[in-house]
Amino acid sequence: MSNDSPARDSSSRALSWVPSDREIQRQAARKAIARKKATIAVISSAIVLGTLITFVVTSPGWEVVKTTFFDWSYGGQVLGVVAKGLLVNLKLTLVASVLIGIFAMTLALLRTSRSAALTPFRILATAYVDIFRGVPLLLVILLVGFGVPALGIKGLTNSVLILGTTAVVLTYSAYVAEVLRSGILSVHPSQRAAARSLGLTAPQTMRFVVLPQAIKRVVPPLLNDLVALLKDTGLVSILGVTDAVRAAQIASSRTFNYTPYVTAAILFLFITIPLTRYTDRVLAKSISRQNAQGAA
Repeated sequence: MSNDSPARDSSSRALSWVPSDREIQRQAARKAIARKKATIAVISSAIVLGTLITFVVTSPGWEVVKTTFFDWSYGGQVLGVVAKGLLVNLKLTLVASVLIGIFAMTLALLRTSRSAALTPFRILATAYVDIFRGVPLLLVILLVGFGVPALGIKGLTNSVLILGTTAVVLTYSAYVAEVLRSGILSVHPSQRAAARSLGLTAPQTMRFVVLPQAIKRVVPPLLNDLVALLKDTGLVSILGVTDAVRAAQIASSRTFNYTPYVTAAILFLFITIPLTRYTDRVLAKSISRQNAQGAA
């Protein structure tokens, strides 16, 4: 009975706590500062945005731009076609992200491997990453899309969708591999030593100790790569894939009105902006967690 009384006393004191006058003044001061900052932010934003909008609207060619790029009635007519093309971008992104994850992880593991027997594969992985990070994605798409069919090898596909996806996977695997490698290298060597001292083999240490920590640390940059991947899938349109960009191009070529491009851009924004905000939240949580660990 006596053991429970201190707990009840502390809880009752917590419930009956009343802030002092000094604390009330501090809270009021904080609220006043917050209101002042919010007011300044609203006023400055209104001035800057208002100036930009006024500059654009009063420019000499605004009426032409408005008719050519912002014909919302025509945008509504082509919305269905462009949205159907966007589904191709989403499917390509989904398939490519899975293949990129597998291929990039293989490259990262090869580059971080310390096995002497894997030295030639480590050299090839390094050369691969250097090449495909140095060549623009547009060139890779052109080389794969037109070069592979030109080989005339039986069994190789001529599907522009598959070839375009392959080119995207080849390029993005190099970037994602470096992100994963940085995550693996960020794990302190003491983690490996502790795991090995407990009897885990090198593959088990990598699988159960290193990779879970590494992947957790690189989630924000991986999400950024996913957003970039979704946007860059529009480049496969140069091979003739009817995605959102290609559908907008076809619609614009019929009327010489570029509103379909704006429509496609808005549809992409509906997907990329939420992903970007989610990435920011994940990054903020990651930084907060690291700061808390450092303070501890």
